[in-house]
Amino acid sequence: MIWELDPSNIGTGLPLEGIRVLDFSRVLAGPLSAMIAGDLGADVIKVESPDGDPVRALAPPRFGDDATYYLAVNRHRRNVVADLRDPVDFEHVTNLVREADAVVENYLPGQIRSLGIEKLRLANPDCVWVSITPATSGGPIADQPSFDLLAQARSGLMGVTGEFNGPPTKVGAPIADVVTGLYGAIALVTGLFERVQGRPGRHFEAPLLESTMSALANQAQGFLATGVNPMRLGNDHPSITPYGPVTTADGLILLAVGTDGQYQKLVTVLDDPQLSSQSVWSTNAARVISRDALRVELNRIFAKHSTEEWLEILATSGVPHAPIVDVQGAFAQPQISEGDFVGFMSSPAGELKAMRTPLLLDGVRPPIRRGPRRLGEDTDELFCKKTESPD
Repeated sequence: MIWELDPSNIGTGLPLEGIRVLDFSRVLAGPLSAMIAGDLGADVIKVESPDGDPVRALAPPRFGDDATYYLAVNRHRRNVVADLRDPVDFEHVTNLVREADAVVENYLPGQIRSLGIEKLRLANPDCVWVSITPATSGGPIADQPSFDLLAQARSGLMGVTGEFNGPPTKVGAPIADVVTGLYGAIALVTGLFERVQGRPGRHFEAPLLESTMSALANQAQGFLATGVNPMRLGNDHPSITPYGPVTTADGLILLAVGTDGQYQKLVTVLDDPQLSSQSVWSTNAARVISRDALRVELNRIFAKHSTEEWLEILATSGVPHAPIVDVQGAFAQPQISEGDFVGFMSSPAGELKAMRTPLLLDGVRPPIRRGPRRLGEDTDELFCKKTESPD
């Protein structure tokens, strides 16, 4: 065997220890899939072209020479540089593929043909192969480059995001890439499970467009069942009310009243005669029909106190609610600041804070064993080992 496990991936006790994953992917969805495997113990080698993953340069912000965009999804990897058009590099990479248990890639069809990717697949037919694609292969736009924003636009996600009378709006985080990356990770782990059962490796495809459309969930199913096109509702829910922000004396607070019982608890804690007299709003169906009138009443009542005061009043009420915070506020809340979700990882520019995996294994969150590497940092080590190893 010429692919020796990295020491940081030995003796971890993690479920994917000993699994070898080769990551050819760039940007976010594919690297996220491979990172999840690495978080769970897999030994991952990222193969970058001489130009490097383009997100290395997508800055600001930066930490050292690398964009934080790159640092976000490229930990738990060794890194090699290979030009697949060069026969020597291609043979080095072929040797890696021969010993890989899984491969993640997001090449476009034209790149697959020009770089000889199918030859790499044939070098190890038992390998689990995960392709992150723009859209399902064979479709009219399957050969077109795509990105998170384009997927949000084509998927209908932007069509249901934004204010009622305003333009479509993208989600503020790369949700299309993240959902697709999660599907890619599911495919990778499913393929490894099949191999344990003695089945041959399978080629999985996680298409960006269809994966993003799956995030529409209830919105899509509502349309498919009724033919009614969902509309933008701002922060309101299409099927539940009150389920969104209300205005306090100094800001906003979010209510998520999902049942009639929870609504009754809200009425009780607010103790407002005018609201209590509206018995017609005792059912969610009636509240959805009268959402605008109910919003007026709730805004009137919540304007009597500050957000902090309402958080105290609602704390033990049994009414689902939350403050609306920014990213800094999210990390400052005790659930996060006093827990272990944020840890430290290494990087070419030094140690920095990073989110650890959200998963817990038997109540324990796996540590970050190694951060992202410099471009090609492990090329000499890994390729020299292959050159010196006997056939």
